[in-house]
Amino acid sequence: MDRELVHPFSKYLRSAMMPHIWCSGCGNGIVLNCFINALDDLQIDLDKLVVVSGIGCIGRIAGYTNADSFHTTHGRAIAFSTGAKLANPELEVVVISGDGDLFAIGGNHFMHAARRNIGIKVICANNFNYGMTGGQQGPTTPLESLTTTTPYGNIEHPFNLIHLAAACGATYVARWTTLHVRRLTQSIKRVLQKEGFCFIEVVSPCPEIFGRRNKMRTGLEMMEWFRRASVVENFSDPSKAEISSEKIVVGEFVNKEKVSYERLLHEKIAQINEKRVEW
Repeated sequence: MDRELVHPFSKYLRSAMMPHIWCSGCGNGIVLNCFINALDDLQIDLDKLVVVSGIGCIGRIAGYTNADSFHTTHGRAIAFSTGAKLANPELEVVVISGDGDLFAIGGNHFMHAARRNIGIKVICANNFNYGMTGGQQGPTTPLESLTTTTPYGNIEHPFNLIHLAAACGATYVARWTTLHVRRLTQSIKRVLQKEGFCFIEVVSPCPEIFGRRNKMRTGLEMMEWFRRASVVENFSDPSKAEISSEKIVVGEFVNKEKVSYERLLHEKIAQINEKRVEW
């Protein structure tokens, strides 16, 4: 008797959306794999999960995840997620988006969501460029890197996303590459169990657009860079968490407890309602 082969994580994926459209060697599939592994390990209730993404290659992940999801306009993933979390704090709201979406047009939303400590979890797939729209230089493009808009080398200093998230008040901050699959999965599990604003940066290969202009023409060549350059420095100074051709500082940088904005908001609403009853 023939048996139908079923993928062990099929319940977390929308099979009608497969196969995915990501390029060969792209790290986005690894990010998705780590995410659904974390969901499965924790047995997260999919009826209480919301996955939000913005514009960019990784933005397709909202459509591939078998949960309530929303693919926002450019830079508005955190703004939308803020509304969802405040409307129903019982939801687990996860933003999975790219470096350009979250830190260029969406940078203001990121800073203030972290400052307010809104209980959403943000996972940034950082591929150092605008991979979907032609490979332009972005806010995380390393110095001297070649892109379609920096053909002689980037002269703009990039954001240190770890430093930015920590300085803005995130309760959990980590950086891994797509080479660090087990560590990344463990970090995602941690943020899914934490209160407040949490951030994970995932340095992800983009061999077709960024890599081939910077002498790394395949996903394996970019992974070799991650293997050679990555240094785990847990709870080190976020301001020194550099990314260069010679060194990529990875690890967990912040892990603290702080009351979330939505809890404070609903406690304040309850207090106001009690006073109204007394009046």
